[in-house]
Amino acid sequence: MIALRVDELPQLGELDAHAEVITGVQVDSRRIEHGDLFVAVGRGAEFRNEALVRGAAATLLPERPFEAFAALGSLVRDRSDARVVGITGSTGKTSTKDILAALCAPVARTVAAEASFNNEIGVPLTLCRLEPDTEICILELAMRGFGQIADLSRIARPHVGVITNVGPVHLELVGSLEGVERAKGELVAALPAGGTAVVPEGFPVERDDIDVVHPPLPDAHREGGRTVVDGVSFNFTAEHQAANATAALAAFDALGLPRRPDRVDVEFSPWRGEELALPGGGLLINDAYNANPVSMRAALAHLAATAGERRRVAILGEMAELGAAAPAYHEEIGRELAPHGVDVLLAVGELARAYLDGAGEGVPVTSWVPDAETAATKVTELMLPGDVVLVKASRALRLERVAEALAAVSA
Repeated sequence: MIALRVDELPQLGELDAHAEVITGVQVDSRRIEHGDLFVAVGRGAEFRNEALVRGAAATLLPERPFEAFAALGSLVRDRSDARVVGITGSTGKTSTKDILAALCAPVARTVAAEASFNNEIGVPLTLCRLEPDTEICILELAMRGFGQIADLSRIARPHVGVITNVGPVHLELVGSLEGVERAKGELVAALPAGGTAVVPEGFPVERDDIDVVHPPLPDAHREGGRTVVDGVSFNFTAEHQAANATAALAAFDALGLPRRPDRVDVEFSPWRGEELALPGGGLLINDAYNANPVSMRAALAHLAATAGERRRVAILGEMAELGAAAPAYHEEIGRELAPHGVDVLLAVGELARAYLDGAGEGVPVTSWVPDAETAATKVTELMLPGDVVLVKASRALRLERVAEALAAVSA
């Protein structure tokens, strides 16, 4: 991190300093390295002594955690010459961030958000990893309601803004697709004059002082177990990742970086289409991090394309934050199962009952359970050797526990 003197820090709360300079910021005491500032949020207050033992330069018990992180992130951002990319969207923002990071790392000193560090704590933590020689910083910006992306952008001050797509997510908070579009548009509004907005075709941009790029439909084909997108070979085969790669390439070109190498291996964040071999030639597709109607359809298409002649098992949890239309969205996804050749459906969670309503007689084997723990037990009764299994749900359901149970069986 670009070093900060302790006496430069604004009054953020109860500060216990044991050094004059901090060289990192952490919210998890287990990750403390020598010279870090440990910001104790929630139960973190119980671990301040542990942080000091691990070498923390100081500990901070903030009065208002979000404001404290914003202040720290802004201090570091003020001292960095890095070009910042902010990425948001209804689906694919984390994968697009991962792909862009893989493109940038070979040609520029790059810092990218870990996993889904995309909120009022995660974004400042990423900014606090900036070093004096960092050239590119890639951030993921979350949206739970109006104003959040605007607030995060005030801290991050991105030069390039990427909106991957607009779909039915967080409708409980923003009311409609128009509301989603408006909330995502806060990123475009935050760009400086001369900045670049990478947005879907048809996304409204009223500014004339920025460059606007509309990524084309993916120019992609499979080759040797990889996917080639616009001349760059990537280590994925999922069709929906081609669209994410196209958006990432557009942002990469906006940064003016040279395209090399032309073979890129992306390290995707956990639980986003991870694949694991199962007994009898089967396969687990662990896409349990999150779900909405758009990403659910993409995952089902990937299941169908991957399974071939093997039996297709869909373990689908409920999709959260869809508002009053939630049952209808779940029933729509249920109707998608038979066209994608799903042989077995295990629905998880109360809203997921509507998957069964939509599936009707089109899926040979269907079952419902209330939670992930029950699903982890039930799935072993439904599976056969050689099955290809998709696990997908919204984050609140923690359906990765089902994937973990399957992984344990295959070990």
